[in-house]
Amino acid sequence: MLAIRFKKVGRKHQISFRIVVAEKRSKRDGKNVEDIGFYNPTSKEFGIKKERLDYWLKNGAKPTPTVHNLLIKKQLISGKKIRIKTKTKNNNQNQAQVDNSSNQENQSIENSNNQINQEPNTENNA
Repeated sequence: MLAIRFKKVGRKHQISFRIVVAEKRSKRDGKNVEDIGFYNPTSKEFGIKKERLDYWLKNGAKPTPTVHNLLIKKQLISGKKIRIKTKTKNNNQNQAQVDNSSNQENQSIENSNNQINQEPNTENNA
């Protein structure tokens, strides 16, 4: 299956992308079928061969969610944007939830141990 996706080019901290048609399972920077455009996120430059984009979309190539959203933003295709899920944000939230729950469990265990260790005062103060 073919995908329309980004191919990373450029230096460190000066990244830019080529928009390419490539096999879905191939590596991000691996072999591509055709180079159809470019995108520079730092300067917001964008260029694409509209005829070739239409050709590949008609022949079954599907854009990745990021490319899909970019094409909608530039009004080259119509439709709704796709929500992009990031792995790092979810992992950090899940880790924070695990940390909070373990802290609460530890506190409840400490409180129950303190209650058990406290002996009732049975001495007479008379």
